[in-house]
Amino acid sequence: MKNLSLYTTISVLLLMASCATSKKAPGLAFPVFDTEAHRGGKGLMPENTIPAMLNAIDLGVSTLEMDLQISKDKKIIVSHDPYFNHNFTTTPEGKFLSAAESRKLLLYNMDYSNIKRYDVGLKYYPDYPQQKKIAVHKPLLADLIDAAEKYAAGKGRKMLYNIEIKSNRKNDGINHPPVAEFVDLAMKVILQKGIGARTIIQSFDPRALIIMRRKYPAVATSLLIDGNDKRSLDEQLQEIGFVPVVYSPHHSLVTRELVEACHAKNMKVVPWTVNDVSRMKTLIALKVDGIISDYPNLFAGALQ
Repeated sequence: MKNLSLYTTISVLLLMASCATSKKAPGLAFPVFDTEAHRGGKGLMPENTIPAMLNAIDLGVSTLEMDLQISKDKKIIVSHDPYFNHNFTTTPEGKFLSAAESRKLLLYNMDYSNIKRYDVGLKYYPDYPQQKKIAVHKPLLADLIDAAEKYAAGKGRKMLYNIEIKSNRKNDGINHPPVAEFVDLAMKVILQKGIGARTIIQSFDPRALIIMRRKYPAVATSLLIDGNDKRSLDEQLQEIGFVPVVYSPHHSLVTRELVEACHAKNMKVVPWTVNDVSRMKTLIALKVDGIISDYPNLFAGALQ
């Protein structure tokens, strides 16, 4: 049996003190039903870009979902992959990348001034044939927030943000800085932009959520669960040591019993990533509290 890590030991102690109830982050007004545009709705627009987020606002979603990476000069970039994905990247020279070439272009090894020279919206992406093709680069989180806030305000709205810390223990110092620094860099931007009360920080990395609970307890958190995770709900919560506001499993894991168990702990259930109306309706019937989708245009039909 493996020895408990320091994080796991801390987690167990925190769980004993706090897992009986889930404390909602002050100021977070969770929607009646949370409709989330995954990476801004990558089925319709280039993922994790400003145009994608603005399009999702037009479609009426309640929450903009996105991922974070860090550049060499410690800028907070909105990007799912820690490198330039060959599926949708065009180089500054107008060329496409092979899979091997793309993985060598680590964002953490590049200054943002160089990163923004690469296009991530023009190349045809066969996995998402409906995706609109436009010239666009990976944005800074600060710029994306500014654009989304201004656009939403013009429509008389305030958006929620579901922001993922894309950290992983084995990649500390390789694909990203140590997790504590990653969290601090991200939260500095979020708090400076004044959206802390409307932000949920999500992660598969228990360390990121533990740090959030300790350093930024007023900001809501969400535990992401992979579809291959066979642990029980209690075992998963034990790893982080507290009950987050949101439990976000792969949609294949959702059962009525799981939803009821989460609700008994005062957790919202928001599964990912659901891309057809029939599955959305099934999950809604199971009483989930929201859905994350690549196709936010489908929510209208699912919620009828």
